[in-house]
Amino acid sequence: MMATALPLVISHPDQQQLQNPPLYKWRLLLSYDGTRFSGWQYQPSTPTLQGTLEQALTRVTKLERKDLCVVGASRTDTGVHALGQVAHFVTPFSYTELQGMHAALNGLLPPDIRVKEISPALPEFHARFSVTGKIYRYMIYNDTVMDPFNRLYAYHNLSKLNISVMKEATKYFVGRHDFSAFANTQRNDRVLSPVKNIFGMDIIEKGPILHIEVEGSGFMYRQVRNMVALLLQIGKEAVPPEIVPKILATCDRKELAKVALVAPPHGLSLVEVKYKEEHLQHPEDGPATSFGRHHSISKCKLQYY
Repeated sequence: MMATALPLVISHPDQQQLQNPPLYKWRLLLSYDGTRFSGWQYQPSTPTLQGTLEQALTRVTKLERKDLCVVGASRTDTGVHALGQVAHFVTPFSYTELQGMHAALNGLLPPDIRVKEISPALPEFHARFSVTGKIYRYMIYNDTVMDPFNRLYAYHNLSKLNISVMKEATKYFVGRHDFSAFANTQRNDRVLSPVKNIFGMDIIEKGPILHIEVEGSGFMYRQVRNMVALLLQIGKEAVPPEIVPKILATCDRKELAKVALVAPPHGLSLVEVKYKEEHLQHPEDGPATSFGRHHSISKCKLQYY
């Protein structure tokens, strides 16, 4: 199972480099239903997505949790889902192929978490700090009766919404702004700057379902859900679209709280995480990316009637 790949040097002093083996970095593309998890970030006393992934990785790699150094691109909140979460981990050994590990991980993980891809990563790649952009989607079911098949993934809004004014309001979010008024302070003490660049925001109608999609350089804690909450109030015609720049200018979360409460988490999904192309390059001599494998049956053993 051993192969030569580009190693990650974990320490600068020459002596320490000799004492510690090189590490090999691996990138995961994940999809999950966040309904029953207390968010991404590891917590010892409650089930989280990172913790569940680490349990599977420790069994497959035979390494301790602390040695894997698992990092996720986005620390999604309790109840938030993902179509394209990215994470990385390290091992002191390489693999000649990744399909076996891929199958083993998905065999150990619960059915509401799936590893979609595994690939070798360059030493400089970092799932969180190499990010150049993220796309989130918030789903709203806008009808009198909720579709039970969407109840875990869409917020049920009973009020009739004016989609035109909501679309007008999205334009005020686009661009570089201080989003302090749209962020809860609980977990933003580690955020270097509240200034974020929103590349685009759109509202897509699919019958009674609304998809609010937003792409940006990064997002603060609960920022997207607070943006959606204000859009809902605008759609209900409780406040005008022009309130968006006014609240942005205050940089005060209390001003938003006067007109809108945060939207529930279950309507939110992380759709995609973007990186620079050079950070996604394949390491020299690394194994091929695994996209999973199909099971094949050479001959049907059932009788035809």
